[in-house]
Amino acid sequence: MATFISRSGFIPSTSHLISYYASFSTALMLLRNVYRELVPQKLEEYVLDKLRFLFFSKVSPSCCSFIIDDSWEFFDHNELIEAAARYLSNKIGIQNKKVRVGKFRKEQGLTTGLVPGEEIVDEFKGIKVTWLLVREKGDGADDDRKRNAEGNDNYFMLTFEEEHRDVILKDYFNHILDTHENMKKEKKVLKLFTRGGRGSVSKINFNHPATFETIAMDNDLKKSIIADLDKFLSRKDFYRRVGKTWKRGYLLYGPPGTGKSSLIAAMANHLKYNIYNLELGTVKSDIELRDMLLDTADKSIIVVEDIDCNQEVWNRDAQSSNFSRDYNIPKVSDCFLKTEAQTGDVKSSNFSDYKIPKFTLSTLLNCIDGLWSVCGEERIFVFTTNHKEILDPALLRPGRMDMHIHMSYCTTQGFRILASNYLEIKEHPLFEEIDDLIKCVDVTPAALAEELMRSDLPDDALRGVVDLLKQKRIERDTKEVERAKKMEK
Repeated sequence: MATFISRSGFIPSTSHLISYYASFSTALMLLRNVYRELVPQKLEEYVLDKLRFLFFSKVSPSCCSFIIDDSWEFFDHNELIEAAARYLSNKIGIQNKKVRVGKFRKEQGLTTGLVPGEEIVDEFKGIKVTWLLVREKGDGADDDRKRNAEGNDNYFMLTFEEEHRDVILKDYFNHILDTHENMKKEKKVLKLFTRGGRGSVSKINFNHPATFETIAMDNDLKKSIIADLDKFLSRKDFYRRVGKTWKRGYLLYGPPGTGKSSLIAAMANHLKYNIYNLELGTVKSDIELRDMLLDTADKSIIVVEDIDCNQEVWNRDAQSSNFSRDYNIPKVSDCFLKTEAQTGDVKSSNFSDYKIPKFTLSTLLNCIDGLWSVCGEERIFVFTTNHKEILDPALLRPGRMDMHIHMSYCTTQGFRILASNYLEIKEHPLFEEIDDLIKCVDVTPAALAEELMRSDLPDDALRGVVDLLKQKRIERDTKEVERAKKMEK
């Protein structure tokens, strides 16, 4: 056993060693308490950040560093610093012992972020990139307040081998910006705006659960709509190159209850676009219509439901009396001023009898596909109607309504989706009988969905569907007999 001997030859005993150790430990505890009392925590963090930055962030001569901050005096807000913060939030791992966590009003779920002094190592195309969040402090209180107000107190420094400089500038930063946009879409809380005349606006969160997986539509039609939307999103440069506004128009037509509103909700959820519902019936003039359409944001779906209810968009070339009578279309002269024979002395006539249009079709067309349409981009226009045939052809041509989607009565494929949604079943003995009945009668998805909701038991619910379809077949046969009798007379 080794023995401790001092220069004087004194060999301390075990009790002396224990006493020395206790005194030393007490002194250390006293010094620690004094340090905590005299040195503020913020000063400690500041010193540690500086030491870490000086000793652990040194780069070799072959490395290059970029700074991303928001201290550009003569420019707008630096979008790259926000994109970098969001991009790095997905790169935080278990090696980061300190992590910022927040919940923001316009986003779903939690968001994580770097703490000043923490590093993250990212890899892009085989290139190692080291990120460091640095907190820059001012010398005085006034300088600190100024930096906090401008949001310039933190900045990112990324370090990499200098030979990869061009790849970082051209490809890596574009990758960060694209990832940022996709992440914003995923966390975005959609909004539904309702806009009427005289600037009236209402806004609510849009939480409609409809998706392309849940709506009862023909699978081929569904796939074509999704493909068209995705193609639209990817063609920004194409629209700019050919000189067209980056927009797309869809006309949804068909009988009530065929899922037009659900399809709009599915489109919004797929694109992560807000919805602007325009109430044309409240518009009093062309100026109001123009202001209403111009007051919609980019990356949105602009919806006009039941557009056939607005006489201003009816077929101007329809001259057939039967057509006008069937759809109650007034003559052109009735839309403006009555004739002298109808009113007598014009001076004494009552101007309240005159029917003055609320807005003109030309203004609506100009806002959709004319000069006013360039005031926004990446927008989707969706019109719905129960009577496509009465709409003016000028409204329906490509460039305004690019894709016409017929929302038909329920098909066998559509019913399978409804059964899966409401009853959570894929197969059932009654499906074959239901398929045969659906092929010979007209029934809307809404009517079938209502019947499926009557019971949670698949047997009972499907038996109700069979009874509904049989009743509709009887009504169809009865109408055919009555029609045949009328023709005989």
